[in-house]
Amino acid sequence: MMGPAHSLSGAAAWLGVGAAMAAAGEPMPWPVLVVGALICAGAALAPDLDHKSATISRAFGPVSRVLCGVIDQLSHSVYKATRGHGDPRRNGGHRTLTHTWLWAVLIGAGTSALAVTGGRWAVLGILFVHLVLAVEGLLWRAARTSSDVLVWLLGATSAWILAGVLNEPGNGADWLFSGPGQEYLWLGLPIVLGALVHDIGDALTVSGCPILWPIPVGRKRWYPVGPPKAMRFRAGSWVELKVLMPAFLVLGGLGGLGALEFI
Repeated sequence: MMGPAHSLSGAAAWLGVGAAMAAAGEPMPWPVLVVGALICAGAALAPDLDHKSATISRAFGPVSRVLCGVIDQLSHSVYKATRGHGDPRRNGGHRTLTHTWLWAVLIGAGTSALAVTGGRWAVLGILFVHLVLAVEGLLWRAARTSSDVLVWLLGATSAWILAGVLNEPGNGADWLFSGPGQEYLWLGLPIVLGALVHDIGDALTVSGCPILWPIPVGRKRWYPVGPPKAMRFRAGSWVELKVLMPAFLVLGGLGGLGALEFI
């Protein structure tokens, strides 16, 4: 799928989790619901770090372009080193390593560890990166026509404000993990969810997605998971624009209302 659809699906997924958690008796404080949805929207773009033409490659100027090139090479190297007898040869690393459940879990766990050990500046950095990505994905028309500096300033300002809100007592710094020293441990959860939602979205397209790696399926270690080919669509097609994106908006709205009802 394209960047805007990925971001919408990420935000909708977190809002749906918010509704489910509220129904289960663990309601999210509203700052956690809002910040988590924005982080998840940004994280839903992150698996495309292996693609030099993806939205994320433009988000942070030369830094993200260089990083995308490095991740592409790393992913390609891992693919070549681990491919099974049934896996085809590839010229690049797109839709390989960063499009797996293992990558999602490792990135989420690393983010949680950074948030817990790095203090306020680590939390601000995590928020800044994902809020910039959320702007690029959710407000893509405005982001494309404005300067990168304005998008970065919006991300930095929003990160500063939201970090301050979260840090207020009862606003969610210790949501779900309330033990000593576990503040912001939950920040990894929307990142894992965003990456997995991205992978599921890509699995619906023509090429499928190797979500299960390194678990082999038949003779393939990089098996392209997806529905029957007749049910798949091309990225950017009318199915994505006219069906899925409106559906994500509706589902996200219903999830948000369900979550807020219990707060």
